[in-house]
Amino acid sequence: MLLHGIFPPITTPFYPDGNVYFKKLESNVERYSRTPVTGIVVLGSTGEAILLSDQERRDVLRVAREAAAPHKVMVAGTGIESAIETLRLTEYAAELGYDIAMIRTPHYYKKQMQTANILAFYRTVADRSPLPVIIYNIPQATGYDIPAEVVMELAGHPNVIGIKESSGDVEKVRKMVAGTRHIRRSAAVTETFDALTPRMLAAANPRSGTEGGELVSIGALAGATETKAPSPSSSSAVTVVGKMKTRQKEVGFQVLVGAAQKLQPSLDAGAVGAILAFACPAPTACYEIYAAWREGDAELARLKQERIAKAAQRVVGDLGVPGVKHGMDFNGYYGGPSRLPFLPLTAGLEAEIERLLADVRN
Repeated sequence: MLLHGIFPPITTPFYPDGNVYFKKLESNVERYSRTPVTGIVVLGSTGEAILLSDQERRDVLRVAREAAAPHKVMVAGTGIESAIETLRLTEYAAELGYDIAMIRTPHYYKKQMQTANILAFYRTVADRSPLPVIIYNIPQATGYDIPAEVVMELAGHPNVIGIKESSGDVEKVRKMVAGTRHIRRSAAVTETFDALTPRMLAAANPRSGTEGGELVSIGALAGATETKAPSPSSSSAVTVVGKMKTRQKEVGFQVLVGAAQKLQPSLDAGAVGAILAFACPAPTACYEIYAAWREGDAELARLKQERIAKAAQRVVGDLGVPGVKHGMDFNGYYGGPSRLPFLPLTAGLEAEIERLLADVRN
């Protein structure tokens, strides 16, 4: 499955009393669906997933999935400390029609999180998961930084398709890309090389008998006719699946990053995209960096990167979820309050965020 592009890991909106504000969740997702981002991540760290009950996680997944545009790749954050609970939430996300499971590294028992433990955890989950898996490494929150060598070993699993690497370590990105270059995989894409998922293919194929909610394998849809006009930029011909023209694109093991202030150098190091908290208040500004880089315009990508670097570091890196949420309020989304132990920002910090985002509107 193609992971190229920008994904906002959306926040979970709350009422002032702390209950989930589902109408605002719907509104935010609908607005993100109108931006040029590739997809939407639900229940990441920015979504305060660790502060939600199990039922709230399920309800947030359901409401976000129902509100999203059908052409957006939907990623569910389903990582919980135990493999069995991770699988239960992953299975529920699959039932809802999510495309990918993003699973953070287990970390609570840090001294016991040795290589053998991490390998066993991810292999067990990947073996049984109905969704393709991306590893989620965020050491600034978990206190555990998965070694590049462990990622390279896990990359050989056929159901582990990538990693979200949020450490901000560009050299680690380069090392993981180099160490997984031998992995050869392909993914179905649109005729214009945009992301496709089995859910999208099922919706386009009347023979599948689905309304887009049931997952089917790409292989099961391969019995379609080929045209005689292969694209010069692809080694595969166009294949018609129901109402959709598709191609195959080589993707390999895909590295995404989580630090917006280092997006361009990470892309230069071999990352294919990013899941960026800064894309919650500023999705288009983040996408513009990726688009310029993809088009080979290094100078424009550099200028776009410089435009957001200071704001991304301060709003996300320093102020965290409350900073992101106030940035969303400022840029026309609903941010609202965060749950304790997060505290409200001071008026001074809110004013600082607004100054930083004055030239980064969406």
